[in-house]
Amino acid sequence: MNLAHWLARAAAATPEAPALLVGQRIIADYATFEARAAAVAGAFSARDIAPGDRIAIFARNCPEFLVALYGAWIAGAAVVPINAKLHPREAGFIVENSGTRLTFVTADLDPPEGGKAETIDLHSGTFAQMCAHAPRDIAHREPGDLAWLFYTSGTTGQPKGVRITHGMLMAMSLAYLTDVDDVSAADAVLYAAPMSHGAGIYNMFNVLRGARHVYPASGGFDAGEVLDLCTALGSVTMFMAPTMVRRFTDMAMARGDRAEGLRTIVYAGGPMYSADIIEAVDWFGPKFVQVYGQGECPMSITALSRGDVADRSHPRWRERLGSVGRAQSVVEVAIHGPDGQPLPAGAPGEIVVRGATIMPGYWENPEATAKTLKHGWLLTGDIGSLDDDGYLTLTDRSRDLIISGGSNIYPREVEEVLLTLDDVREVSVVGQPDPEWGEIVVAFVVGGAPAEALDAHCKANIARFKRPKRYISVPDLPKNNYGKVLKTELRKRLTEE
Repeated sequence: MNLAHWLARAAAATPEAPALLVGQRIIADYATFEARAAAVAGAFSARDIAPGDRIAIFARNCPEFLVALYGAWIAGAAVVPINAKLHPREAGFIVENSGTRLTFVTADLDPPEGGKAETIDLHSGTFAQMCAHAPRDIAHREPGDLAWLFYTSGTTGQPKGVRITHGMLMAMSLAYLTDVDDVSAADAVLYAAPMSHGAGIYNMFNVLRGARHVYPASGGFDAGEVLDLCTALGSVTMFMAPTMVRRFTDMAMARGDRAEGLRTIVYAGGPMYSADIIEAVDWFGPKFVQVYGQGECPMSITALSRGDVADRSHPRWRERLGSVGRAQSVVEVAIHGPDGQPLPAGAPGEIVVRGATIMPGYWENPEATAKTLKHGWLLTGDIGSLDDDGYLTLTDRSRDLIISGGSNIYPREVEEVLLTLDDVREVSVVGQPDPEWGEIVVAFVVGGAPAEALDAHCKANIARFKRPKRYISVPDLPKNNYGKVLKTELRKRLTEE
């Protein structure tokens, strides 16, 4: 079954219900939303875009994002959402690697570099003409057919395309309604975080239930604007990274605003300080749910319910609040030792998952697939433990992954860029704990290049959010007897500061 059927059903059931909004302004009702998406699908067919072809979206959050997304699905194509914060060179690699036929962009971004795909601005006359094209019927799709190709950075420095199918997204959506939160037509889902990631992949069950899809006029996350929209719209739900929750709470407390129109905040994407979520619940009330997932098992490994997040009566409530909750309905979660055998409750080991939301593999990368999927289990690379009640606690993250402001940053990507400078002999990148961002990127550099030159080089070659916040010049890097850099020593130095 094609996910686009959910839009068609919502449009048939409540055609005049508001669907797409910018701030408080209604852009389209459900009948118009569905008609535009079907017209875009017709325009794809006129361009000989066939079921299974890829359509990339490299754009800021805007209502047209969803129109293009569902247009692609109606035509049977798969979408390749690209993080708008990526450098055009990085976006170009994704477009080329995925074999994208057409890329949608917004004019405020530099288009992807290289590649042969046609590029269309979502706010151009060309896209408006596509929205007025003769519509086409919804293409049939099987549960295993590709729907969403999500590129996640890898430790090799090259992004890997996670194949997310129609069946996976349907299972994820139904699990959300069962394990995370219910959704009704009265709700307004607010897209203040990038739609290429968790915020956007959560659109489907809101479409299924005929909810409002709201885009802040600012185009991003502004805590004051979000508070105003909660008051104006009512029943607001949204996804936030922990950094966003902290800023939102600070703004609300400074204004004396309890965000009475707020219904639910789902937080994920990085470690949440217990003190921060306790303060947020004390101020806003029981309106928070945590989820844990990966691109390879999107948003659907575990969930910590709003009851658990708000509970202060259970004798182990602090431990539970520090966990990421219990397994969602559509997956099994276990802890395995180095030998691949299950470990008892309380013992730390690698978190493994299997179930309906596990990817079938990476895009045209059988080697990486074989390393990640073994004996039916997804090896997450994260270290954690399960207690007797099934609560999962993360004790470490996959290798050296840095999570800053909810965005994943692999140090090797940054290191490889810096090592292309002649004055850089060696470099090691680590994360430093930060109260605002969770972590910041710090580069230890051996060589004579000044910090200004290092930063300018990163700015020209990688996304801004991946650039180090600090460059520390060192005469050499600490290494073990095998010549491996001891990043633990570098982190220790930062901690001692």
